[in-house]
Amino acid sequence: MHQTHDQTLDVTPGTTEHRRPDASDPERGDVPGWVLVTLMTAGLVVALWAIAGPLLEETFTRAITSVTGP
Repeated sequence: MHQTHDQTLDVTPGTTEHRRPDASDPERGDVPGWVLVTLMTAGLVVALWAIAGPLLEETFTRAITSVTGP
C-alpha cells in the first residue's frame, strides 16, 4: 500500500486503484447511526405487529368467512 498525506491507496497488482476515505472525511458515513436507525425501525415493526397482529388476523378471518361461509 502506498500512503499519501490525506488518503490511503490500495494498489494491488492487476487491479485498479481504490481510495479509502480519510477518517475526517464527511462523506465517510455514520455506521453506528445507521445501525441504530435499523434497530429502532425493527423494534417499531415488532411492537406494531404485536399490537396489530391479532386485530389483522381477526379481520382477515371475518373477511374470508363472509366470502366462503361458515
